[in-house]
Amino acid sequence: MLKKEALLLIPNVLKVFLENGQIKSFTFDGRTTVKDVMVTLQDRLSLRHIEHFALVLEYSSPEQSHRFLLLQDKQPLAHVVQRTHYHGMRCLFRVSFFPKDPVELLRRDPAAFEYLYIQLLGT
Repeated sequence: MLKKEALLLIPNVLKVFLENGQIKSFTFDGRTTVKDVMVTLQDRLSLRHIEHFALVLEYSSPEQSHRFLLLQDKQPLAHVVQRTHYHGMRCLFRVSFFPKDPVELLRRDPAAFEYLYIQLLGT
């Protein structure tokens, strides 16, 4: 039987934690970027607009409970995975830029609004 830690170290796989508790896994090569994962998540989650979303790395520090590092669209996944494995970080898909008008987001993209709502409930 595999230990839980062994499942985290699958080569060329990035695990992305969603706000609803699901985990999406992505295989990648040297050319795969953060933007590629974002587009795939947009499709899998039926989101129409992802301008408010980002992939972030979450980690705990002794001074603060949680800190988040925003990932850039052009960043290679190989770099992200290396940081998550060796520094105890998790990769999350989050609403990182709060919409100016949440009601407008609800009209334009109900799935994105629901994701924001779930994220706020968990905070």
